[in-house]
Amino acid sequence: MLPEKIRDDFPSIGKGIYLDSACMSLRPKSVIDAMLEYYRNYPACAGRSGHKFGRRVTEEMENVRKKIAKFFNARKPEEIVFTKNTTEGINMVASGLGLKKSDIVLTTDKEHNSNLIPWHMTGTEYRILISKPDNTFDLNKFQEIMSKKVKLVSIVQTSNLDGVTNPIKEITKISHDYNSLVLVDGAQSAPHKQIDLKKSDADFFACSGHKMLGPTGTGILYGKKDHLEKLKPLITGGETVIDSTYETHKFEALPQRLEPGLQNYAGIIGFGAAIDYLNKTGMKKIEKHETELNKILSAGLLNISKMKIIGPSAEHRGSICSFYLDSIDSHSIAMMLDNSFNIMIRSGRHCVHSWFNSHKLEGSARASLYLYNTKDEMEKTIEAMEKISTILK
Repeated sequence: MLPEKIRDDFPSIGKGIYLDSACMSLRPKSVIDAMLEYYRNYPACAGRSGHKFGRRVTEEMENVRKKIAKFFNARKPEEIVFTKNTTEGINMVASGLGLKKSDIVLTTDKEHNSNLIPWHMTGTEYRILISKPDNTFDLNKFQEIMSKKVKLVSIVQTSNLDGVTNPIKEITKISHDYNSLVLVDGAQSAPHKQIDLKKSDADFFACSGHKMLGPTGTGILYGKKDHLEKLKPLITGGETVIDSTYETHKFEALPQRLEPGLQNYAGIIGFGAAIDYLNKTGMKKIEKHETELNKILSAGLLNISKMKIIGPSAEHRGSICSFYLDSIDSHSIAMMLDNSFNIMIRSGRHCVHSWFNSHKLEGSARASLYLYNTKDEMEKTIEAMEKISTILK
């Protein structure tokens, strides 16, 4: 496991047991300091102003773009577009790809609302691939239902419901055999796994900075250059054009044509510091650490009468442990953990309403782990749930 001294880097550690990193991670001091440095020392616009503050911001922004491209093993830095979050990135593709109503978009039964509602809004036909009984991806069924009519496969890589990771490389290969594009929701995979965009060969990949030690309001959309160039911009205006008249305009080159208006400069610079921190720690070490913690937590919870955990065994659920007790409301569990035991989790349907509705479940309690969590915290959570199970039964 990772050394506990890592916790010293996080100012909010020690104020409670934080098990809600799938929603938003905590931030190390280095990320906060990088943002403060921008505000204190060069608080200006990138790409517009030629003065020294402006030049510094532009340089920092492009350095972060290069860091992120290298971190995900993207082909070129200009294929990284800064966004507010994963949701914006997916919507950029949904609205800009020019899909026809006769086109088919294929998704799965465990998609976050951000990768479901955009397809409702486009009016295209969308089809749902149902998971296996253990909630893992059914690659054989996927191959059976693929056809030339499927123009886009839009799929989560790691589910925020149960932590299951889908085989993106194999999905992409099959999709490309049918000339279908692939859009990957990487919100839960990017913070916890070593992502290789060249190897996966996905056409688009979206993720958020706030789930991977970065600031809120940060994220990226990766896209292969030829596909990004075909995207109709979701929003236009400042910095997206080279020139304009009263009648016409000429768009900027990538990625600026897809980055309208003033950007979240402090946030993006902080995102770069988060990438540095993750690189220093090591993604494989982080993934191993989380899996070991999840095994401890899951084993302890399953010893509690009537406890159910959504998904397969812990080694296949990464950092996510979604659980529920028969006849006990998940919100009641979460509130008692918070108020009586100072343990913070999430409860409800986790923006995967469609899956819960289809399974006739009201919701679940979800503990989501990260690099700063410890074995001791898992044991305290198990002890707390043992007490809650007797109090609320």
